[in-house]
Amino acid sequence: MGADDAVTAGSIAARMDRLPITATHRRVTAIIGLGLFFDLYEVFLAGTLGVVLKKKFDLGGTGLTLLLSSAFLGMFLGAVLIGRVSDRAGRRPAFLLSMSVYSVFTFLGALAPNAGALVASRFLAGVGIGAEPPVSDTYLGDMLPARYRGRFTAWAYTVAFLGVPAAGFGGHYLVPRAPLGIEGWRWMFLLGSAGAVLMFFLRRRLPESPRWLATVGRGEEADAIVTAMEQEALRTGRPLPELLPVAVEESTDRGVVRELFAPALRRRTAMMVVMQFFQTWGYYGFGTLVPIVLAAKGYGIVTSLAFLGVTYLGYPVGSLLSLPLIDRVERKHLIVGSVALMAAFGIAFGFARGAPMIIAVGFAYTAVSNVFSNAYHVYQAEVFPTRVRGTASSWAYSLSRLSSAMMPFLLLPVLDHFGPVALFSAVAAAMAMVAIAVGSLGPRTTGRPLGEVNH
Repeated sequence: MGADDAVTAGSIAARMDRLPITATHRRVTAIIGLGLFFDLYEVFLAGTLGVVLKKKFDLGGTGLTLLLSSAFLGMFLGAVLIGRVSDRAGRRPAFLLSMSVYSVFTFLGALAPNAGALVASRFLAGVGIGAEPPVSDTYLGDMLPARYRGRFTAWAYTVAFLGVPAAGFGGHYLVPRAPLGIEGWRWMFLLGSAGAVLMFFLRRRLPESPRWLATVGRGEEADAIVTAMEQEALRTGRPLPELLPVAVEESTDRGVVRELFAPALRRRTAMMVVMQFFQTWGYYGFGTLVPIVLAAKGYGIVTSLAFLGVTYLGYPVGSLLSLPLIDRVERKHLIVGSVALMAAFGIAFGFARGAPMIIAVGFAYTAVSNVFSNAYHVYQAEVFPTRVRGTASSWAYSLSRLSSAMMPFLLLPVLDHFGPVALFSAVAAAMAMVAIAVGSLGPRTTGRPLGEVNH
């Protein structure tokens, strides 16, 4: 690409970072948040229904492990494949492909006649939804001005995390019932599929990322989108400040995967690999395995699902708690502090006895885990250049899905043989690895333009 393209990429970035928040920013944030709602609904669905489906299909230990792992294995593959689409063809096509695949196979999962069909449909639905968080993080990082990036990404995830208690309370209400003669657990899948169809049509209205357009030589299209946003701001009476110099990323060539392992990005890639592989033990491990932990503590299915619904309210509450922190506290420090608290609350949950203590500690764990989650979702979209941002976020995030798929094979035997305290001690060790990696290898990003972070 020529010098004009490089200037276009830099000027587009500068113009986007000087924008006030417009109606377009708010619409983008809401639509992305609603799409992420169904990703989190899907992720926590297996844990919510795990005990029910074990009984329904008479699953042994291996069968239950395969059911819990199948969607995560699909998500691993989907994050790699569809994440790469976002850098090669654009963020918008990646979103539409993701929603299409997820909707079809979640619908087929609702019709599954046996455990094998359910595992297969869960795997393929995972392929569809797997790239949703990294592509969403990348898109929000592209679209939002630097000074608002953390707060509005946190708002998107606050909407998204309503999907977690929706899965918990939905399971509590529907599992004992059969509306219209259809088993309650099948309704859980049908609702996910219907929501994905709605999101497909909403996502079609999203503008393409101007930063991405500029870096692939489509400067006129990028200029048209940014000009429309500038006019939108001016119509509401908010003048645009003067353009400030922005550090232009060192290259505007299309990114390649091997660039992630070049000297300039090697430390950041290593940090993201460690963080993504181990964070899932604390984050998804809790939501996926807690129903089984509660069963091991002697609670029945309906009671466990009620506990789960209340505990899962901590996810949107924690997301709200992150809003005043995420643009004020350096994000790498917020990540380190929150994973330390997750480790402490996890061990406390292992020791907890009695409903009040289980619910209180579980709620505290999920609330803190979403301060962590919002911080790292913003962070992973900041620490790589635009040309490889989608690929880097997706490849790193795919490791979290692979780790999630491995997790039942590694942690369920610990629970079965040594109990809940040993299980959450293993989780605490994984959280320590995250804290060390981010604290020692991660750059500072809060409030800095993306070009400066990646110059």
